[in-house]
Amino acid sequence: MADPVDHLRTVAKVLDDLRRIGFDPVLVGGMALVVLGSRRVTRDFDFVMASPGEQCERLVGVFYARHLELASRLDETGEVVATISSRRVARIRLRIDKPATAHFINPRTRLRIDALFDFPVPAAELAAHASRRRIASSFFRVASEPDLLRLKRIAMAARSAPGDAEDVAFLESRVR
Repeated sequence: MADPVDHLRTVAKVLDDLRRIGFDPVLVGGMALVVLGSRRVTRDFDFVMASPGEQCERLVGVFYARHLELASRLDETGEVVATISSRRVARIRLRIDKPATAHFINPRTRLRIDALFDFPVPAAELAAHASRRRIASSFFRVASEPDLLRLKRIAMAARSAPGDAEDVAFLESRVR
């Protein structure tokens, strides 16, 4: 199993690289809840960011430079079962499909970063309320608690995954 500290360092480097090319990723999802003190268990990092548009090639380059490949197939539980090893093919796939979410994973370490492109709310809207939080030796932009609650309610209405109700209760207790 890969060292979580190594995962955190890799994610921080990806974020630095994304910022250098003009993106402002905001941490959402389970890892954002962990940062706020939730005892939730999660293995991936979810970031809302602007749709790549003309920056598609550069965005894909950032992930592939850190050995994170675009997922091409997920199983029924949402686990990545196949990736695209070619960054050129990944770039074409993102440009043509224009997905709301792209999953990048390191096939060896299983580090996974999900990029949500202005989904389910615009990245700029989340960034306007996000706070800068130090996690280990890096800084992350974390969505505000009211925004996380809103995102969790949207996710719960769409899928009702195990743990969603507990996440909502945790966030409601913090927002009050």
